[in-house]
Amino acid sequence: MKFMLSLADLVNPDRPVRGAGHLVSGIAAVALLTPAIPPVAAQTYPARTTRIVVPTAPGGGSDTQARLIGKRFTESMGQPFVIDNRPGASGLIGAELVVRAPADGYTILFATSQIAVSAMLVKKISFDLVRDFAPISQISFAAQYLMVHPSVPARTVQDFVVLAKKNPGKLNGGSSGAGSANHIAIEMLKQAAGISVTHIPYRSGAPSIAALIGGETDFTFSGAVTALPHVRSGKVRGLAVTSTKRTSAAPNLPTLDSIYPGFDSANWYAMFVPVGTPPAIIGKLHSETIAALKTPEIRDFMTSEGAELVGNTPAELAAHLRREVERYGKVIKAANIRAE
Repeated sequence: MKFMLSLADLVNPDRPVRGAGHLVSGIAAVALLTPAIPPVAAQTYPARTTRIVVPTAPGGGSDTQARLIGKRFTESMGQPFVIDNRPGASGLIGAELVVRAPADGYTILFATSQIAVSAMLVKKISFDLVRDFAPISQISFAAQYLMVHPSVPARTVQDFVVLAKKNPGKLNGGSSGAGSANHIAIEMLKQAAGISVTHIPYRSGAPSIAALIGGETDFTFSGAVTALPHVRSGKVRGLAVTSTKRTSAAPNLPTLDSIYPGFDSANWYAMFVPVGTPPAIIGKLHSETIAALKTPEIRDFMTSEGAELVGNTPAELAAHLRREVERYGKVIKAANIRAE
């Protein structure tokens, strides 16, 4: 397994970086820096408490997943891995805390796909998401569900699009706020299908779902944990999922990608550390993550929550993040979305 200096270096290993007073390639830079890293780093790590920063409030999907991973790490590595919830600014507050922490493996960011959106939405941030974080692994992903109120005369995505084109601007789509994951999904659908709908932002996910159930809005996107109980009860009607593959939780629902190729707006969860963290420590955290994802406790929880396990390599996560940042950047620019 190959580890580079940063996400950008992982994706472009020949990208010039500055080291030893002159420009060298990413690979050469690693060679230059490797002798300075103690060979026993992975053997002695962790020697004290490690903090996993979750940039959301307690109780959400990322918080729950981080606690499961932290519990497993504590058991397998013999030192405490504690959760530090730092919500605010759509994940940027927690991310900035981690990027400014020492690059020693004792501060980990448990991020979601929202961080890729926020990095493109907020222009004035003090760090570069791709350059300043080193990846460990993607933990999982969970599709969002396109749902409509039962009064909406659409039983398929195609029906919904025809209805929207016949009534431009009249269908209301609720979200958990401007720039949120479900707002982005609404804009992606508008752009892919060539439709005009009205976006109604709410303060969080709960009121946007309540608005849909109450008939205040016509449709929304939401994650499996929130969506499935209401779909199964008949309070709302599911039309499709935003992942590129059908989900095991609702295998009868088609993917939007099958109708509009390239449509992918699944929520994902992944771990990062500050760039400059010794490769040996990143390697240990990665191997421990893969082992954790194989445990029945974590595997069964993910399945029950409608999530799919990933467990990819640092290089794969780096490439995935770069694609996400670029893709969401295009959607945000085209929709002229601005941070609140």
